[in-house]
Amino acid sequence: MLENTMKLFKSLYGDDVDLSGIAVNIREDNSSCQRQNSKNIKLEDLPSGDGLKITVKSTTQGEMVYIPAFISKSGVIDIVKNDFYIEDGAIVKIQAGCAIHTEGKGESKHNGIHRFFIGKNCKVEYIEKHIGTGSDANRIISPVTDITLGEGSTFTMDSIQLDGVSFTERETNCIVKKGAHLDIKERILTQNNQEAITKFNVDIQGDDSSVNVVSRSVAKDNSKQRLESTITGNAICTGHSECDAILEDNGIAIAIPALIANNPGANLVHEAAIGRISKQQIEKLETLGLSKEEAENYIIKGFLK
Repeated sequence: MLENTMKLFKSLYGDDVDLSGIAVNIREDNSSCQRQNSKNIKLEDLPSGDGLKITVKSTTQGEMVYIPAFISKSGVIDIVKNDFYIEDGAIVKIQAGCAIHTEGKGESKHNGIHRFFIGKNCKVEYIEKHIGTGSDANRIISPVTDITLGEGSTFTMDSIQLDGVSFTERETNCIVKKGAHLDIKERILTQNNQEAITKFNVDIQGDDSSVNVVSRSVAKDNSKQRLESTITGNAICTGHSECDAILEDNGIAIAIPALIANNPGANLVHEAAIGRISKQQIEKLETLGLSKEEAENYIIKGFLK
């Protein structure tokens, strides 16, 4: 890996990640620079040559797979497609994400299109982190995640973007089958003139299934955020959508929730709150010796945790 890529890898995952024996594909500036399979997880090129086919065997019981993408310089446009095939009964944790470093004025962009085909009675944990570093050049990360969640399976998604991304448009689509559970948590921080757009579309098709979608965001300076969340209940199911946003300075946040019940047994709930940090919260922390700025940062850190 290039020096900038090594730094970005540590920014995403820390200093002490041991990849020995783990399935991994590290993408650097449009191509794979490191790949290895494990006993139960196989990574191979798609026939189209523009991404990966990741097969997680049913014998996978708690393994991890890393598939990060890195852009180490300005002027790189990277589009990659990754297809995941999760066999019945598999338990797996997937570490994904993208980090972009720019130097100079050239814009860099990464679009990761991930499709999940999940069998029955699986447990999948998917962690997606996005960061940007370097000069003021535009850093654009726009992921698409398409999920088909099989009967009795659980898909947990943790999506994190807290620093350095100029623009993002994030789209997540999911079909939820009988007895399956979808749990999504999103955390976003924008500042300066950054913009973030998030779109959730969940189609609940099976009885006794459940969905929980939670978005927490902070818009600072002149940044803008927009959240569109749609949950459609076509079966006897439960669905919960929650969006909470904190505004600072001239930040703008827009939340557009939609609940569609096509079955009388669909129990769907939405909660939304947008506002500034309360004066009382700040004053309470100031009595403990924190400055106003320290108090605000402390509250934001806890909110996005």
